[in-house]
Amino acid sequence: MNAWLITGGAGFIGSNFVRLASSRVDAKLIVLDALTYAGNLSNINDLIESKQITFIKGNILDSTLLNQLFSEHKISHVVHFAAESHVDRSITGPAAFIETNVTGTYTLLKAAQDAWQNQYDHKRFLHVSTDEVYGDLGPDDPPFNERMAYQPSSPYSASKAASDHLAMAWHRTYGLPVIISNCSNNYGPWQFPEKLIPLIILNALEGRELPVYGDGMQIRDWLHVEDHCDALFTILERGQDGEIYCIGGNNERTNLDIVMRICNAVDQALYRTAGASRKLISHVTDRLGHDRRYAIDAGKLRQELHWSPSYTVENALPEVVNWYLQHRDWADDVRSGEYQAYYERHYNQR
Repeated sequence: MNAWLITGGAGFIGSNFVRLASSRVDAKLIVLDALTYAGNLSNINDLIESKQITFIKGNILDSTLLNQLFSEHKISHVVHFAAESHVDRSITGPAAFIETNVTGTYTLLKAAQDAWQNQYDHKRFLHVSTDEVYGDLGPDDPPFNERMAYQPSSPYSASKAASDHLAMAWHRTYGLPVIISNCSNNYGPWQFPEKLIPLIILNALEGRELPVYGDGMQIRDWLHVEDHCDALFTILERGQDGEIYCIGGNNERTNLDIVMRICNAVDQALYRTAGASRKLISHVTDRLGHDRRYAIDAGKLRQELHWSPSYTVENALPEVVNWYLQHRDWADDVRSGEYQAYYERHYNQR
C-alpha cells in the first residue's frame, strides 16, 4: 500500500486535513509533527487510537528520520504543512522561522528527491504556503494572484517566500512533482489561540479584554479551514506539477468587523445582553510592519480545477464560536504553560 506523508499534521490546518484524508484516501497516512507549541496531539488523538493514521513525533530538519520514513514506506504523496506560522513570534524570534520554514523545507525536498530517484509517476509533493508572501494591498488594488511578484513584509512571510522558491526550484531543476498553494487567512476548529479568531472567541467567552491591533481596519480574506482542505484535495487530484494555486474564501472583512461578529455570536451563545461583549474591545499598539490588506483571486482554481468555497463568515462564525464553547477543555490545555507566558508578554505590555 502506498503512503502519504503529512508534515505538521497535528497543527491547525494539518489536523483538519488529516481528518479529511482519513475519510477520502485509500493509502496509509503517516503524520509527522515535532509537537512544538502549536502542534497538539489531542487534535488527532482519536484517529491515532483508532489506527486510522500512524503518528511519528519528529522534525523535518531530521534528514536521517526523513530518509528512514521514505525507505520504510512507499510514500507517494507529501503534503507539507509543517511551519512556524505566527507573524508576531517571527518578529521577536526569527531564527526558528528560518530553520523550520527554509532549512526544513529543503531537507524534506531533498529526502523526496533522493527517495523517488526520478521515478515521479503518481507522485505528488504539495507545498502549503500563504498569501502573505505577496506583501500587502492598497484599498483599491486587485487581489493577489499566481502571477504577482513576492514582496514579503515579515520574517515569517520572508521565510515562507524562500521555501516557495526552493520548492519550485526543485521542480524546475530536478523535475520533482511539486505544486504550491498560497492560501488566505484560515479559521475554524482546532486553531491555536494566538490567532485572531480563536483568541477573541475564548477571551469573549471568559469576559476578558479583546485586544485589537491599531484601528482594526486591516482587511483579510477569511477562508474556512474545511474549505481550504477541500481545495488542497482538489489540487492533489487535478492540479498540474509546477503550478501555483491561490486559495481564497471570497470573504474580505476588516479585523474589527470579525471581532464585532464574534462578540454578537458569543452574546447569543451565552444569552448575554446584546452588545455586552463589544465593551471588552481594547485597541492596542499595532504590530511592526503590519500588512494592511490581503485578498485572493482564486480564479485559476475555479476555472481550471472547478473549485469554489462553501462557507461564508456570516454562516460559519457562529458555528466556530459554538465549537470553542464545546471544547473548553481542549482550549484550556493548549493555553497552559508556555502560551500563557507568551500572551502576558505580548499583549499586556502593549
